[in-house]
Amino acid sequence: MDLAVTNIFGFHALQLGLPELPGLAANRIPHRWLANDATTAGADFITDYSALPFPANSLDLMLLPHSLEVASDPHAALREAERVLVPEGRVVICGFNPVSLWALRQRRARLYRRLGLSHLFLPDDGKFIGYWRLRDWLGLLGFEVEIGRFGCYRPAFSNEKWLQRFNWMDPVGARWWPIFGAVYFLVAVKRVRGMTLLSPAWKAARIPASVPVSVANSNTLKMTPNNENKRTFD
Repeated sequence: MDLAVTNIFGFHALQLGLPELPGLAANRIPHRWLANDATTAGADFITDYSALPFPANSLDLMLLPHSLEVASDPHAALREAERVLVPEGRVVICGFNPVSLWALRQRRARLYRRLGLSHLFLPDDGKFIGYWRLRDWLGLLGFEVEIGRFGCYRPAFSNEKWLQRFNWMDPVGARWWPIFGAVYFLVAVKRVRGMTLLSPAWKAARIPASVPVSVANSNTLKMTPNNENKRTFD
């Protein structure tokens, strides 16, 4: 995330959700807000992601780290992000991939939890949103995806020792099964198409008036005796 936001410029930036992650630390935008952080005055009142207290076209950068997954209406939250971003503004999104080893463990844990045999590996209130589904939402709202990446190909181990044993899966997974990473990362740009003014189809084109051409009278033409092909005008 630091690499993605370091060269994004503007005047106003907002991180919505997950205050434990300093997503704007590497960014140089002067006015930055970290919503839902109790230590940030005036920013901890944002509870509805689909109704942000910002005017339209006012933010240059917006970070959504796992924010859509906990939103009551993720599609409405994404529409609200499109509203507050300026043209050519950027939104950075990361989320859990529902097609991954981590998601598989989460589904298994939910099944076992009903029997009292296990606990969840990931937060229970999150709703996983598919990578391609999110890209479709962004395209419908006029966003153009600049960066799309996957990561975390190791199995969902809680033990650090077992995580290190499967460290080889990260470089191999990025090459051979890239879409099965546990986490995906997106950077999208808000595009605003320009308008082309068209003239009315019913407006008839003006036809230039014909210019009269003078025709010489036969009485004004004489043939010279020396050269019959030569004509002189009186």
